[in-house]
Amino acid sequence: MTQQLPQVPPAEAAEPELTEVRNFRDVGGLPTTDGRAVRPGRLFRSGHLAHATEDDAAFLASLGLHTVFDFRNESDRRIEGPDVELPGVRNVNIPLNDPADGKEFWKLVRDGEIAQLREVLGDGKAAARMSDSYRKNVLERTEEHGRLLHSMAEESIPALLHCAAGKDRAGVAIAITLLAVGVEREAIEADYVKSNAPHRRYKVRRSSTSPDAMSPEVMELLSPLFDARVEYLRAAFETIETTWGSVDAYFTEGLKLAPETRERLRERLVTDA
Repeated sequence: MTQQLPQVPPAEAAEPELTEVRNFRDVGGLPTTDGRAVRPGRLFRSGHLAHATEDDAAFLASLGLHTVFDFRNESDRRIEGPDVELPGVRNVNIPLNDPADGKEFWKLVRDGEIAQLREVLGDGKAAARMSDSYRKNVLERTEEHGRLLHSMAEESIPALLHCAAGKDRAGVAIAITLLAVGVEREAIEADYVKSNAPHRRYKVRRSSTSPDAMSPEVMELLSPLFDARVEYLRAAFETIETTWGSVDAYFTEGLKLAPETRERLRERLVTDA
C-alpha cells in the first residue's frame, strides 16, 4: 500500500537565503496536539556552519542563540571544518554516529564505479539502509538524545541543531524534540520533508573521475541517500513504539526525561495555552 505523504506548507516568506549554510529554518509555528504551537525564534535547524560567509554568520548571530548543537562526528568535522564561532553562543558537539560507522560505504559513494553502486545501492538497498540508520539512531543514541533534551529544558534555548546536511541526524533530533513537546506527528513529518527543496538539499560530491561519475543512473542510485523520505522518519517513530511501547515511555525510560523536565522544555518551546 502506498504511504500518504504529508502536505508540505509553503516556504516562509521571511526565510533567509543563506549562502553557505544549507537547509536552515525556524521550526516555529508547528502546531501541537493541544492547540498551541512552537514559539518562533526558539528552535532552528540547518546543515553545518563550517563554511558560513560573513553575512551568514552575521544573520546567525542576530538570532540570539544560546547554543549550537553539532551532531557531526570527528571525521565529519575534520573534512568540513569546525563551525564558525558566533559571539556569545555556546557550541556543543554531540556526535550521533561513530566515525567508523559506514566509513567504507561512504567511501564507495564518493569513489565507486557504477557497477559497484548498482550492487550496493540498487533494488531498494539504499532506501533500506537509510531506514535502518534511523532505527539505529533511535535505539543506540538514547544517552545523546537525553542529554540534548535535558540541556534545552534547563538553559540552551534558543538553540540551533545541525549535522552535516541537516537532514538525518538533525532530522531525528528535531523530530524527537518536537515529539517531546507535543507537536502533531503530521506537522513533524511535513517539516522533515522540507529538506527536499532544491535550495536546501545537500550537494552531492563525487571524487570518481569516470565518465559516468555523475550520470543520471548514478544520481538515481544515490538519490535515496540524500532524500528526506517520510518512510525514514516513520521507521524511527515505529522503533520508538515497538521498543518502548509508547512515546511517553520512550521519554521516561529511554531518555530518562522526567515529566517535570519535559514540562520545562514545553514551557520554553511552546506558546502559552
